Amino acid sequence: MADNRDELDLDGTETSGGDGGPKKPSGLASLLPNLLKFIAIGVGALIFIATVSIITFNILNGAGKSQTNTPTADPYNAARPQYSWFTTIGVIRTRTKDPTPYSVVVNMIIGYDLNDKNAQTELTNRLYELKDFVRNYFSSKTAAELRTENEEQLKIEIKEQLNTRILEKAKAREILFQQLDVVEM
Repeated sequence: MADNRDELDLDGTETSGGDGGPKKPSGLASLLPNLLKFIAIGVGALIFIATVSIITFNILNGAGKSQTNTPTADPYNAARPQYSWFTTIGVIRTRTKDPTPYSVVVNMIIGYDLNDKNAQTELTNRLYELKDFVRNYFSSKTAAELRTENEEQLKIEIKEQLNTRILEKAKAREILFQQLDVVEM
C-alpha cells in the first residue's frame, strides 16, 4: 500500500529523484490568472448590462434619435428685405363705382428700397399725383373687388401701376394699407 502511495504522491512531496517537470506555482501566483479571468468577465458583464439598460431606457422614453430628420428652419427662405416707408399720402376718401356707391377710406403706405435716397425725393415730388392715383384707383373698383380676401391682389395691381405709370426712377417694392374701410352709404 505504501507503494501505491508513493506512486500517487498524495502528500505532494516527490520522493523520487529527478526533474520530473515544472513545478506548479503556489500561493498568489496560482490564484492571479483565475482572479484576472473573473474580473474580466465581471467588467464585460457590467459593460454589457449598462449598454442594454441605456438603450432600453432611451427607447422606452422616446429619447432615441428619430429616423426622419426634419429641418427646423427652411434653408430656402431668404431674409425679408428691409424697406423705407413713404407714409405722406395720408387718408384718402372716395366712393366705389357700384350703382349704390360705398364709401372707401384708405391710408396707403409705399415701401421702397432702404438706401434709395432718390426714391424718397421722387415720391415726395409726386405726392399730389400719388394722391390722385389712389383716389382714382379705388373709385374705379366695386365693393366686391375691395373685400379683404382680395387685398393681396389689390396690392399687386397698385404696385404694378405705380411702377409703370407714376414712378420713373424709384420702384415701389411693397404696398401696405394702414386703413382700408369700405362702408355702405
